Amino acid sequence: MKNLFYILITFLVFSSCTEYQKALKSEDIALKFTKGEELYNAGKYSKANRLFEQIIPSYRGKPQAEKLMFLNASASYEMEDFYVSSYHFERFVSAYPNSEKLEEATFKSAKSYYELSPVYSKDQAETITALEKLQEFVNIFPESQYLSEANKMVKELDYKLEKKAFEIAKQYNRISDYKASIAAFDSFIIDFPGTEFREEALFYRYDSAYQLAMKSVEYKKKERLEAAKKYYISFKKDYANSEFLEAATDKLNDIEKELENYSTKS
Repeated sequence: MKNLFYILITFLVFSSCTEYQKALKSEDIALKFTKGEELYNAGKYSKANRLFEQIIPSYRGKPQAEKLMFLNASASYEMEDFYVSSYHFERFVSAYPNSEKLEEATFKSAKSYYELSPVYSKDQAETITALEKLQEFVNIFPESQYLSEANKMVKELDYKLEKKAFEIAKQYNRISDYKASIAAFDSFIIDFPGTEFREEALFYRYDSAYQLAMKSVEYKKKERLEAAKKYYISFKKDYANSEFLEAATDKLNDIEKELENYSTKS
């Protein structure tokens, strides 16, 4: 019985493969469509996709084209070929603005871009595109069943941009480009007012101003010391119990000593 079972399974697999190969080589576009849909429903997206790609040009302008284009885009999506699925879903949305699949296609197009978004340390061009696409989706379908998921993705993508901007500003501090660091932290604080990195950003902005002042040429030093002191006041005002306060205050003492020298000279 066990051998018979294995023989039956082998036969079914072989038969299925043979049917697929026949459909692949056939000139019958209806057969390719039917077999492709069958494979798609069975979760065999790669095989289905090959059949769909063969017949899309032949169905252009026909009633079946809408379903075919959606299945083709969905097959790419399920295969996690997100560059291709984003393109195909966008084409579908453009070609069939009145389709009952419009909401799903628009969402999956945006989600394809979301899936392409890299880790925060890499270039974030695709993250920005994904945010734009998701925002478009939310604007068009404010009552969508996918709204909660879309908002969650937007929040995650926003965090990547936030983290990226913070790390860039911090990196300028590490490499002693203090002017760039101050400017980057100024922009960061404005662009991300509710950021969880705000305390650290204010401290490193102050530290950059301190380092810049202490290493300045004489004719610029007093002005920069006073600017650094203002950054300290701003930091302490918002974070009087900060873990960075002791280090910040030690730097302030250095600033005060340097400023006293200018008072003595005058």
